[in-house]
Amino acid sequence: MGTAIVWLVNTVIDMVILLIIVRAVISWLVAFNIINTSNRFVYEVSRFLEAITDPVLRPFQRIVPRLGGIDISPIVAFLAIKFVQIVFNITAAPTLRLLLG
Repeated sequence: MGTAIVWLVNTVIDMVILLIIVRAVISWLVAFNIINTSNRFVYEVSRFLEAITDPVLRPFQRIVPRLGGIDISPIVAFLAIKFVQIVFNITAAPTLRLLLG
């Protein structure tokens, strides 16, 4: 059971990271006018990704300033989430595996 919990936590963290990366790429493509949010599909995907990733990115956006109009808070969020994942895998994961099997 502990191994399943560790796998689930790592999978959720990896999915959040993937969604943040996709959101960042789409926002940069929109900022450089490569894709346009007037396209309905791009708009819907963009809104979906914002709804999912805003709770994670918002604290970082308050701290990290924009550089030339480009939001680099996803990079900082990526690094922070990866750090938390590594700490979890080193500290809590072995204990969960030991206690729950």
